Amino acid sequence: MHLRFGRAPTCYRPKPCPSHGLAWVGPGAILRLSEPANAAAAFTLTSPAVTSQGELPAAYTCGGAGTSPPLTWTAARKGAMGYALAMDHVPPDGGHHWYWLMWGVPAKTRALSANVTKIGFLGGNSVNSSIGYAPPCSKDPSTKTYTITVYALSGTPKLPKQSSASVTRDSLLAAISGITLDKAVLDVTYER
Repeated sequence: MHLRFGRAPTCYRPKPCPSHGLAWVGPGAILRLSEPANAAAAFTLTSPAVTSQGELPAAYTCGGAGTSPPLTWTAARKGAMGYALAMDHVPPDGGHHWYWLMWGVPAKTRALSANVTKIGFLGGNSVNSSIGYAPPCSKDPSTKTYTITVYALSGTPKLPKQSSASVTRDSLLAAISGITLDKAVLDVTYER
């Protein structure tokens, strides 16, 4: 947060003036916050296993156990009634490959453990058409970027109330398009 000092004749009281992004700090001195004091925190997605743009550890790829990575996110803005998740990759020839789809994740959830299966519902993946996580397993030696996105939802998507291989990336995104409040993204890399 960047701080600037200045004067604001409308804010001479010993407390913050959130509507102006100001705080009174003494006679004639006003602290101006670069963001309003009441600004909402950003919706962010992280993993204890990998940093943003970091290499996905072998345990979460076909070179290891192939389990889904652990994830943690901050609370979404007010009104989130649940979460959905997608992990995908756009190959050089276009299209999308998807590796992990989830929906029905409860609103109070802020983390998924590695190899999670007991929270929400799982969709199919484009790698082996099975339900659940498919670990990245690149066919060539170049570095690939995989995007994990958590979507904060204002309602319940019109999807099956059970895990289903018939739920694809496109059908998940279509089902949440009108109820997505916010999204948080974590990009990770993998090179075989």
